[in-house]
Amino acid sequence: MPTAAVADPVTTRGELTKRLIVDTALRMFREQGYEQTTMRAIAREAGVSVGNAYYYFASKENLIEAFYEDMQVEHLAHARPVLDASKDFGDRLRGTFHAGIDALAPYHAFAGKFFKTAAEPTSPLHPLSSESEPARNASIALFREVFEGSSAKIDPELRDELPELLWMSYLGVILFWVHDLSPEQAKTRLFIDKSTALVDKLVGLSRLRILRPLSRDLLELIADLKAD
Repeated sequence: MPTAAVADPVTTRGELTKRLIVDTALRMFREQGYEQTTMRAIAREAGVSVGNAYYYFASKENLIEAFYEDMQVEHLAHARPVLDASKDFGDRLRGTFHAGIDALAPYHAFAGKFFKTAAEPTSPLHPLSSESEPARNASIALFREVFEGSSAKIDPELRDELPELLWMSYLGVILFWVHDLSPEQAKTRLFIDKSTALVDKLVGLSRLRILRPLSRDLLELIADLKAD
């Protein structure tokens, strides 16, 4: 007689331990700063052995990579109601940008300190690093859904590159948000509303024959930047 699948208690315990370590690390990063927080201190605060902490995360950078991936899950969850409710590209893009800031909001006080480390070009925490690739690909996939699930029409040659361009625009929004000291980052919200309206217009105009040369120049620039 078939029986229902039962979760492996070892796996479940391991996932709970990983979650505990990540949550403890992020709290300590917020309270003490990234550079001042050691793996040993994280393990002690989480109530696990140092060896156990290193078993799940080889370094502090790996903890931030886990944070990146968590944020992609949170971003999608916040964006889903907008994506399910509208086919309008502008609405979907604006809502998805706002959703990302909603997901990040609890970490604003910590973001400035973290950004100094992540902004270093050689850092594995850099958004363009190979270590950040899983989170980066997940974010680009979300922006692909923003466009492909919309009713927008675009120059076919730009279609493949648009999700990554939208992701890069979103990075600009995050950078603005990190430095935004206005109450509840109201300036970031205004920036999102204005900038996404502009992007919506540009996407709509991309099919006009008169703008095709500009599209080709943009595609050539992207290809040059991606070349080894």
